[in-house]
Amino acid sequence: MTRYMLIMRASDEAVEAYQDLPFDEVIAAMGRYNEELMKAGVMLAGEGLTDASEGFVVDFSSEPPLVTDGPYGETKELFNGFWILDVASKEEAAEWAKRCPLGPGSKLEVRRVSEIEDFPQDNEWIQKEVGWRAEQAERLAEDARRAATKA
Repeated sequence: MTRYMLIMRASDEAVEAYQDLPFDEVIAAMGRYNEELMKAGVMLAGEGLTDASEGFVVDFSSEPPLVTDGPYGETKELFNGFWILDVASKEEAAEWAKRCPLGPGSKLEVRRVSEIEDFPQDNEWIQKEVGWRAEQAERLAEDARRAATKA
């Protein structure tokens, strides 16, 4: 299986159109899509993001990097959320992406998530990354065990 990230992007046109839609309908459509992904066993993660006015940009063109609060002036496309899918192929990722309930002015950028095997295994930092991922998995498993005993 291969992981792909579906990156939700919206233009000013999409944001404007979204404001005319009943919020309950938007939530229901996304909920049905997420449920489909979950039932198919392909969704590993997915999150929506708050409005750009709550965010900021770190620009590394200067030293030190410049932090600018959102909104970001002229926007052509905003990154509004994502899904991470574990699917058999690029084609399967495309099929799931096409089912997403987005409207005109919205796009999904689909990118394969790099796997640790994509990097030189003899690199010291890659070896450290393998260890960090194992530590993180153990912490998550321990958190799940604690939560289960509290329930």
